[in-house]
Amino acid sequence: MARTIPIDDLTAEERIDLIGKLWDSLDPAVAAPITPALAAELDRREAEADAAPDAGDAWSEIRDDLRKKLP
Repeated sequence: MARTIPIDDLTAEERIDLIGKLWDSLDPAVAAPITPALAAELDRREAEADAAPDAGDAWSEIRDDLRKKLP
């Protein structure tokens, strides 16, 4: 018989591992269904990104801007 361990007795690393195992066990079609409208929007965004791969800001700029906003 499997041993039952209360969640509170797990370390942070063990909890994260458990979360990952639970997430991986989900059927993506059920857990996060993609509607036709969402699929179309994702396709549109992908095409837009592919058409202009250099558009937007670099991650380093975004990160630095976000850090400036932190207290």
